[in-house]
Amino acid sequence: MPSDDIGRNVQRAALFAALILLLGFSIVSIARWHSAHNLARDTSASAASMPTVDVVTVQKAPPEGTLTLPGETAAWYESTIYARVNGYVAKWYVDIGDQVKAGQVLALIDTPELDAEFAAAKAKLNVSQAQTRVKQADADFAASTYERWRDSPKGVVSEQEREDKKAGNAGAAAQLEAAKAQVSLDQADVDRLSAFEQFKHVTAPYTGTITERRIDIGNLVTAGSSSGTTLLYRMAQDDPIRIFVDVPQNAAPDLMKVGVAAKILTGDASAAPISATITRTSDAIDPRARTFRAEMDVPNADGRLVPGLYVQVAFELRNNGMSQVPAAALVFGTSGPRVAAVGPDGTVSFHPVTIGRDDGDKVELSSGVAEGERLVLNISNQIIAGQKVRISSAEPTGGSNAPMSPPR
Repeated sequence: MPSDDIGRNVQRAALFAALILLLGFSIVSIARWHSAHNLARDTSASAASMPTVDVVTVQKAPPEGTLTLPGETAAWYESTIYARVNGYVAKWYVDIGDQVKAGQVLALIDTPELDAEFAAAKAKLNVSQAQTRVKQADADFAASTYERWRDSPKGVVSEQEREDKKAGNAGAAAQLEAAKAQVSLDQADVDRLSAFEQFKHVTAPYTGTITERRIDIGNLVTAGSSSGTTLLYRMAQDDPIRIFVDVPQNAAPDLMKVGVAAKILTGDASAAPISATITRTSDAIDPRARTFRAEMDVPNADGRLVPGLYVQVAFELRNNGMSQVPAAALVFGTSGPRVAAVGPDGTVSFHPVTIGRDDGDKVELSSGVAEGERLVLNISNQIIAGQKVRISSAEPTGGSNAPMSPPR
């Protein structure tokens, strides 16, 4: 084939390839333009359409509801028992879990130093009593001598001798009184040490249960209850037992009063609730937690409750005409809680409300809403007052007879 024909064929192939590339580029460019145009059109249409919202219909709160709060049990009495004398543990008689009676001996302390002081004090008392008897004899003799000299006729004895016998009588009486005072002082010392001797026997202050033992035979114990002193026993009385509950302030009108009934629920699902009533309250709100303390005294003869147990306390509360809505219907701002209501024409309006009782996932409102009114749930911050919205087909209800959950 001539070279000119070959060259022309190559030029034709190159031109054809260039036309193919140009055609492909044009097709891709047109497709991208259509895609961008459609996206812009869809975005514009979406921006122009009304937002869709979920709403809830305001309903009256149930006439009664259960408010369940966490509580904690505590012993009626709880005591730490320390030694009152220095010494060594000779014996211990009870261990943790043992039931003891008031006055029962828990341990015996060997006190050699106290025993020596007590023996010395008793010996000193014996000496003082013997000296008192001597002084008594001297006083009796001085008194009889003075009587004889006092009653002697004048001229038989001199006035100076009579006065001398009188002074001797007074001195003997004074020495007798001093000896008696010393006896009283020594007797007081003996009584004091005798009282300490009783503390060698560590006894239970009341009927209860031993919850902790920190001693063993041979341990050195020191009298006192300072931070460096080791306790001997810890014991508690759990019949009756106390139950403490921290109640939120919004329940104060119902629960800050004595005699309100409650049910105590333990972790045992098969066990029946324990009936109780509020025995006392703090009558003041804690400004840090916005709660108040309520206490219940519960008989515990069967030992079902133990100190330090976590329990649930359920109170039956009455509704005073309030409306109930989900907490998601509330909008919180600087001006307080508000709700976004949807009118018949789909227009959104915001108005303030008053929270009467906060039960966690549901809130009871005392003012600001009307029964049957529709409120937006989880409203977007892009929706403003006066804007029209579209309501989704699925609409939850605001009322519920489910038990109230603990306040958040």
